[in-house]
Amino acid sequence: MERLEVTETFAGIALPGHLHTKESLQFATTFPFRDTDVVIVTYPKSGTTWMQEILTLLYSRGDALPAKTIPNWERAPWLEQIHFRGALRDTAAHRLITSHLPARVLAPLLQRSKAKVIYVARNPKDVVVSFYYFHRLAKFLPDPVSFDAFLQQFLEGTVHYGSWFDHVKGWLGQRQLLDIFYVTYEELHQDLRGTAQRLSTFLGCPLGPETLEALEQHCSFAAMRDNAMANYTLIPREIMDHSQGRFMRKGMVGDWRDHFSPLQNALFNRVYQEEMHDVDLSAGFPW
Repeated sequence: MERLEVTETFAGIALPGHLHTKESLQFATTFPFRDTDVVIVTYPKSGTTWMQEILTLLYSRGDALPAKTIPNWERAPWLEQIHFRGALRDTAAHRLITSHLPARVLAPLLQRSKAKVIYVARNPKDVVVSFYYFHRLAKFLPDPVSFDAFLQQFLEGTVHYGSWFDHVKGWLGQRQLLDIFYVTYEELHQDLRGTAQRLSTFLGCPLGPETLEALEQHCSFAAMRDNAMANYTLIPREIMDHSQGRFMRKGMVGDWRDHFSPLQNALFNRVYQEEMHDVDLSAGFPW
């Protein structure tokens, strides 16, 4: 498979060369956003797929057919990846676009439009656990070696896609500059209905009772885990080794407690305090 061993370095961040090229990244930095675009932004393993499914159901008025017949990477393609131009639904009234890029790269482009941004964040302790297992599954990411080694890299910000801390702080800094909606993985888990209602208000997208019921049903973790259009089982084993686990593994809050040793937890808490002590978390991030 092409470029599985290649790492692209962009804006000081390592990215998998299987999905990114210098050309695709350059295109992302010059992409002309429209005022009607809706952009999902996340750090990896923070609820990206979940939000892609929610928005699909919102804009289809509860019709699950698109979500069950079109892969999510075509419904809400990744701006910086090599397949973006071919997958983008350019004639859609509201183009759904996804990105993992940091604010320092993407926000200046977005500020030139009235595009709406949805930023999904997750407890970083759960992120690092999920990201570790994803590295074991994805052949285009480096071998994580061990959880302890991967945790060290995560805290140093040297994993693929860069520092979680920088990503979250960068996008939190855009609250006065962009039309941006902040939501957490934990909120989606605790109150999917209420979050969907707030999203519909933000997007100006009507949400009737039938649409809400269909959204709740289709966007449950169990339904998404079994949906081939969202669970990445369409990806060949040479790219994702599904024998190493599921892309949608547990979908729970607090799984980190089964993985962190007391020493690892103390180290994480210390680094978190150093990185986030002066950050305004009034966007609703509870950690």
